[in-house]
Amino acid sequence: MLPFDTVFLDRDGVINRRLPGAYVRTRAEFEFLPGAKEALQMLTAAGLRLIVVTNQRGIARGLMTEADLRDIHTRMLAELEQAGARIAAIYHCPHDQGECDCRKPEPGLIRQAQRDFPSLDPARSVLIGDSLSDMEAGRRAGCRTLLVSPEPGASAEAAALASDGTAASLYDAVLFYLNEWQ
Repeated sequence: MLPFDTVFLDRDGVINRRLPGAYVRTRAEFEFLPGAKEALQMLTAAGLRLIVVTNQRGIARGLMTEADLRDIHTRMLAELEQAGARIAAIYHCPHDQGECDCRKPEPGLIRQAQRDFPSLDPARSVLIGDSLSDMEAGRRAGCRTLLVSPEPGASAEAAALASDGTAASLYDAVLFYLNEWQ
């Protein structure tokens, strides 16, 4: 049995491709990473609650709107549902740095999820992300953390905060968890 029941997932760089030097601003720019749909389907099949927590600074910078983001997430959720994966909720921070307590590395998005899901216990949760801010947010909230980094020699600082280590992809992270504890 898995020692957690909730998986928090960063979006860009974990579920979908990051655009180098840019933001994913439209449905057309959103592209799932290889194995991501399958990984999320496996987590769903394992009975885990999946929650996306994502910084979306492009909104604060005027590069996209809340409607653009909703459109991207509508497409993402529809494709995941077709693949047999279910996301329980998506929380996003539309703010710029220093404007709020929800922008990772602050744990505000996780705290929002706790309010919406009263049974959610961060000690029984894992945050899978690809950045130092993801690892810090997970640790500050009391979650286990795993760093997804396709590049060997990921940020040593981020890797040090990853309580469960690193994986090359979301798919590899899911295999690690499912093989380790089932």
